[in-house]
Formats: sequence, C-alpha cells, structure tokens
Amino acid sequence: MTQNAPSHLSPFEEIKQTDPDTGAEYWSSRDFARVLDYNSYQHFEAVIEKAKLACFNSGHEVDDHFNDAVKMITLGKGAQREIKTVLLSRYACYLIIQNADPRKIIVAEGQTYFAVQTRLQEIQEAELDEERRLRLRDEIRRHNVQLADAAKNAGVVEPMDYAIFQNHGYRGLYGGLNMADIHRRKGLKKSQKILDHMGSAELAANFFRATQTEQKLRRDNVKGKDAANMTHYIVGKKVRDTIKELGGTKPEDLPVADSIKKLEVKRKKLGKPASPELPLPDSADESKEA
Repeated sequence: MTQNAPSHLSPFEEIKQTDPDTGAEYWSSRDFARVLDYNSYQHFEAVIEKAKLACFNSGHEVDDHFNDAVKMITLGKGAQREIKTVLLSRYACYLIIQNADPRKIIVAEGQTYFAVQTRLQEIQEAELDEERRLRLRDEIRRHNVQLADAAKNAGVVEPMDYAIFQNHGYRGLYGGLNMADIHRRKGLKKSQKILDHMGSAELAANFFRATQTEQKLRRDNVKGKDAANMTHYIVGKKVRDTIKELGGTKPEDLPVADSIKKLEVKRKKLGKPASPELPLPDSADESKEA
C-alpha cells in the first residue's frame, strides 16, 4: 500500500492511500480521525456508525465503502500491537464528514473538499458509463450481423422469421415479454429502438444473450426455424437466471436511459470519433429487432 503526501495538498488528500494492486483509492479511519482532531477514536467510531447508516439508507452496499481491517502499530522498544481500523472509500469519507462535529474548522474544510471531489467523481463515472454504453451498443450492432448469419444458416431467412427469432430471445431474457411488451413497459414510443435506450447493464445482458446464441447455433449446428427460436429463448432465459442468482436487477426493471443518439451527438461535439455504422442485411435490420 502506498501513500501520497505532498505538503501542498489538502490534509485529506495527504492521507489518501492507493492500493498498488487495484489502483483503488482509500482512507484509513485512524488517519481520518487524527486529521479531524478527534482525541478519542471511540468517539470517532460513533461517527463512522452514523455514516454507515446513511450509506445503507441511500441504497448503497455498506461493505463496498467501509472495509474493516487490522493494522500493526509499533510501541515503545519496538513492540507491535494490532489495532482495528476501517478502510474508507471517497463516498464513505463524504458521509463521515457530513456526520462529524460541525464546530471543527477542519470539518468545514472537509465538507467542501469531499463535496467537490465526490461531484467530480460522479461526473467521471457518468462519462465512463457513457463510453461503456456507446461501446456496448456498437458491439451489439456489429455482432447482430454475425447473429443474423448464424440464424440464416439455421433456416431463419425471411425478415418476419428473423423478427420472431429475436422475440424469442427477448422473451427468454425479459421473463416472457416480447419487443412490443418491452416498449410498453419502458414507456418508449414505437419509433424508439429498445437497444438505444438501454443503460450499460442492460446492454451487457443483451450482448451476452446475442453472442452466446450465435455461438450455440453454430456449435450445435442447429437446423430449422423452431429449433433456432428455442435456442435463442433458452439462452436468453439462462442469462436471466444468472442475473437472478447474482442478485441483479431484472432487465425489464432497469431504468430507461437517454437515447444513444444524444451521446453520439455529444461525442461528435467534443471532437471524439463516432462509432462506425455497419450495413446490416435485411434480416438483421435493427428496426425489426428493437
């Protein structure tokens, strides 16, 4: 574990540490208590507990932000002793500073620091999620060409047949809902494509559905429209079951995201290269799949 402590930085930045293996930043509650001028660590532990409660009430996983640990300290004559500490995320620090003694000047300074830094982190994470959405949407667009080809080899040739084939995949992943049902549940207009309004988690689930279906169609040498449809449904349901086993949110319950077109326009304004559009065969036309 490394620690950055340039003298010109905020005292909260000075005690920030970085995990050399993951690059994740964190703060030690012992260091944090010292900077906040708490003479008794027991008093500071009460603040930590309030912050944990605030974290829980906000819908975040407490263990993701407050990690109990043990550190060794050196006593007189070189003797060592274990003491308990808590490794804190930036968000945990923000919650702690909101629950600390407001009469302390350093607490007011910390409130400003972590409010600003937390907001900057939120912006960075939002930008990363936008990039992730764009990349996943482009990957799905690309892979639909391969999925359409695998379906065609199995006997799904006509555009109407391909629409039915796609509906089977959606029904498996979305608990029996077809494309029209998903449109209604998500509150989308008929002209809006489902994939263009998915967040990164939902896009990832659909990307996995598409890639695994394409591979299974080829690997098992599936033949016949009915067999291809059932394969798509089974794969979609497997993905849904996995999400459920992991405690994830069902795809139909995930929030609707802003149109991917808005992100592409934003990307263009920022001078970033747009995702290339691929010409799709009629059977893989996205107007029929989403």
